[in-house]
Amino acid sequence: MTYVIAEPCVDVKDRACVDECPVDCIYEGARSLYIHPDECIDCGACEPVCPVDAIFYEDDLPESWTIYTQVNAEFFDELGSPGGAATLGPMHRDHPLIAALTRRAG
Repeated sequence: MTYVIAEPCVDVKDRACVDECPVDCIYEGARSLYIHPDECIDCGACEPVCPVDAIFYEDDLPESWTIYTQVNAEFFDELGSPGGAATLGPMHRDHPLIAALTRRAG
């Protein structure tokens, strides 16, 4: 099991969770943040600091957002496990599901 970032993060990317993560496993896409399922140690430090309540333990995802477990994992299919988001920096791509969402006004 792992933590998952769901739809409320899209076009927000507050990054408070990134600052709290002790293992640097939260990566930045173009429109959303993603938790690497193989690098996450399930500590939960990210969840309470998210201002939009976008982070859930995998088993606690609302039913309407269960697809985000797959979205977070598939984001890393081509990337593999780089071993830390800080060394990689922001990526200018998103999972196709995220990329297809209507942009939020703001």
